[in-house]
Amino acid sequence: MDVKKHYDMLIDEDNDPFRDPPILQEYMNKWDGEIFLDALKLDKKKNVLEIGIGTGRIAAKTAPHCLNLTGIDISPKTVERAKDNLKEHPNISFICDDFYRHQFEETFDIIYSSLTMMHFEDKKEVISKVDKLLNKNGIFCLSIDKDQSEYIDMQTRKIKIFPDTCENIVSLIEETDMTVSDVFETENAYIIVSNK
Repeated sequence: MDVKKHYDMLIDEDNDPFRDPPILQEYMNKWDGEIFLDALKLDKKKNVLEIGIGTGRIAAKTAPHCLNLTGIDISPKTVERAKDNLKEHPNISFICDDFYRHQFEETFDIIYSSLTMMHFEDKKEVISKVDKLLNKNGIFCLSIDKDQSEYIDMQTRKIKIFPDTCENIVSLIEETDMTVSDVFETENAYIIVSNK
């Protein structure tokens, strides 16, 4: 099953991490909690891009602390849900498209992504595109899952993914104009912070 269809189906099934009860929100923080948000060094002068905005779980925490936030996601139903969830944040704009193919008209001071890289087969192409979109002195922060499974198994469907290793992602970042400044480990993820 393709990724777009899977995430559209999650919305049909009312699976929305933005609306999860506190115990599930706490569980999701094992991939990108406060340590992730602190690494972004957000401020009200910065333009920010989230790759894989989903239903807005992280965007709700970042939008109040930046000038503008652009969120891109491949799933039309997910983007519509994010617009509803984040309607009280007028500084967010939404793009429904594939990050690989989208032609951005601007660059960004901060780019971040959590649990999205596993959906990209060509990691080098994604990181190269991030490098082109990131302003000088910008920050790129990435949370990658420690799980090395090749599928997300929802029991009713399986979604092919492309697991990451911390070493591989660091190596690809070092081939760009970005420099890895920190790597943190949480219970379920590696958080890689890069500067340009």
